[in-house]
Amino acid sequence: MGMANKLRLSSSLSRILHRRILYSSVRSFTTSEGHRPTIVHKQGLDILHDPWFNKGTAFTMTERNRLDLRGLLPPNVMDSEQQIQRFMTDLKRLEEQARDGPSDPNALAKWRILNRLHDRNETMYYKVLINNIEEYAPIVYTPTVGLVCQNYSGLFRRPRGMYFSAEDRGEMMSMVYNWPAEQVDMIVVTDGSRILGLGDLGVHGIGIAVGKLDLYVAAAGINPQRVLPVMIDVGTNNEKLLKDPMYLGLQQRRLEDDEYIAIIDEFMEAVYTRWPHVIVQFEDFQSKWAFKLLQRYRYTNRMFNDDVQGTAGVAIAGLLGAVRAQGRPMIDFPKMKIVVAGAGSAGIGVLNAARKTMARMLGNTETAFDSAQSQFWVVDAQGLITEGRENIDPEAQPFARKTKEMDRQGLKEGATLAEVVREVKPDVLLGLSAVGGLFSKEVLEAMKGSTSTRPAIFAMSNPTKNAECTPQDAFSILGENMIFASGSPFKNVEFGNGQVGHCNQGNNMYLFPGIGLGTLLSGAPIVSDGMLQAAAECLAAYMSEEEVLQGIIYPPISRIRDITKRIAAAVITEAIEEDLVGGYREMDARELQKLNEEELMEYVENNMWNPEYPTLVYKDD
Repeated sequence: MGMANKLRLSSSLSRILHRRILYSSVRSFTTSEGHRPTIVHKQGLDILHDPWFNKGTAFTMTERNRLDLRGLLPPNVMDSEQQIQRFMTDLKRLEEQARDGPSDPNALAKWRILNRLHDRNETMYYKVLINNIEEYAPIVYTPTVGLVCQNYSGLFRRPRGMYFSAEDRGEMMSMVYNWPAEQVDMIVVTDGSRILGLGDLGVHGIGIAVGKLDLYVAAAGINPQRVLPVMIDVGTNNEKLLKDPMYLGLQQRRLEDDEYIAIIDEFMEAVYTRWPHVIVQFEDFQSKWAFKLLQRYRYTNRMFNDDVQGTAGVAIAGLLGAVRAQGRPMIDFPKMKIVVAGAGSAGIGVLNAARKTMARMLGNTETAFDSAQSQFWVVDAQGLITEGRENIDPEAQPFARKTKEMDRQGLKEGATLAEVVREVKPDVLLGLSAVGGLFSKEVLEAMKGSTSTRPAIFAMSNPTKNAECTPQDAFSILGENMIFASGSPFKNVEFGNGQVGHCNQGNNMYLFPGIGLGTLLSGAPIVSDGMLQAAAECLAAYMSEEEVLQGIIYPPISRIRDITKRIAAAVITEAIEEDLVGGYREMDARELQKLNEEELMEYVENNMWNPEYPTLVYKDD
């Protein structure tokens, strides 16, 4: 650390000590009944305004007397289940009132209601979210979070997380100590440059980080007092935001090149100085930075990029599921022909991961990599990517088709998506383009020529309006025997004969919580390719044979806690095999390595936070 940073860090110590008084560490002791009351240094309205300790009407009369709450709450004492029932009744009533209105305002209204609950009672908020995860995951995250980010300036009420900006250069090392938590396990950070498929939303992108961490808490049981959403504001190139007087971020053009890298470097140094073991998840960075930053930090820090690696893992799990749905073993995956629409960070991330998976199944030789690479045809806005094209993105270059292959396949330079599908006859059409409706009737008709007994359509772009096609479009043209997956939630398609076309949502939520939890509990210093691969294969194997043969390749979100537990265990197992484990808390690396499968699952489950009210006891400083 440089002398200037040391001086700044030293100058902030008085402020840190002051904050430690305000955010006094919580101490517990065991009572004769075996419970562990929590000692708090707040009373009255202060505790009601603290979402971590507030219980609302669930405070017992004894606690109300003890904490000077009598008269500040209605007299009726309710338990947490009654509170949830009252909240759900009120929410359903509001939903019924809005039923006849447009869907987006209805979803936004739900988000507002949940956000207000989060503000006043964090424990109850997560209890509601966990108990109703299938219904409310699309509200706290995609697709509704996209609408939230687009309207964030108007929705902003109470700040969450931290904001590091281009104006904070040289100050981040001291700024990071403004966050009250002494320990942070997970950070989700974005620069707002590519929010879902909505583009540059600048500082509004903080909504993405908040939503992702809500899912970490709900799905992985990461302690909500140990998570930190972060927005790195380096400006915006969104003309509307640059002219909007209500915009909350820096109204300047985005920094580029070395200036941009310097900001990210300073942020990374600051957070890893204060929290050396934190896991940082990069989220929604535009593709030109996503790969560079991933390569810059992944071998020295506990970090990963969910758009590049998480999306890839979920897609791989779905592709392996599609192989199983055809009644074949997953080892047949290298035989699949895949046309990919989209060559951004998500598209290239999936391509790289799929190629590695195929190559590993073929023996990980140079010939295996070449063979795997030949199974992909990549199409972007300019058509099929070929070696004759000028200025090819270096990340896409390995997948450019050779001229002699083009001639053999009857394809011309710049062939359209429909032409490529028609000639290649792929097993899978994979969309990661962020272009709504890209899989037109012509493209879907071309998929009828697939040589697969059960062709698959993966319309993976988010939010819903950016999906390459709807399941109704796909099933109506390709019939009920096809496999369909999407990035956003869709309802299943009912056929007249009683059959169901299953709409599998390839949600990143299946993987990133388990990857984060497994990395945390393993103590691994990095997130390796093998750990990511283990997570994807665990998800692919989660479904029963009966389910995959029905066309169900992803499990229901309602099982997310169990899925996450198993994926975390798979990640830890892989870390052990790669000799990467460092242990976690009282479980050192040697003890972790001795655990059998059942003990490992128990270890993971025991370290997943659950939203339960602690008993509170006041103690005057």
